[in-house]
Amino acid sequence: MSQMGSFKRLVEVGRVVLITRGSDAGQIATIVDIVDHNRAIIDGPTTSVARQQISFKDVVLTDLVVKRLPRDVSGKVLAKYLEKQQVVEAWQKTAWAKKLEARKRRANMTDFDRFKLMRLRKQQRSVVDRQVALLKKERA
Repeated sequence: MSQMGSFKRLVEVGRVVLITRGSDAGQIATIVDIVDHNRAIIDGPTTSVARQQISFKDVVLTDLVVKRLPRDVSGKVLAKYLEKQQVVEAWQKTAWAKKLEARKRRANMTDFDRFKLMRLRKQQRSVVDRQVALLKKERA
């Protein structure tokens, strides 16, 4: 029984998942029904993910759960639950979502953008180094 307490992300109706493979990769959806131990039916009406069967190998379970979601609910009702419980907003506030967004932004940077970023980092480092030197000088 002690091992059961260690699991935090169980496959259940209402669990929000992140799709890792396929055309919807990077989008979140909600489990609306469980087909068997390998597949589930997911739907993402607010994230434009169509209702589909998907393998658990193609998704990652998140910590978010839509509370009291009935099994095999329609897209409209699911959208109301998601809106009421502000699941998409909660996802966007997580560190996981922020890291994915930063990775996407970094991947879309041009060479000139990387150059500008390098210059800004140098300026920032210069300001910090000057302040540290002043503080060291005051203490000495």
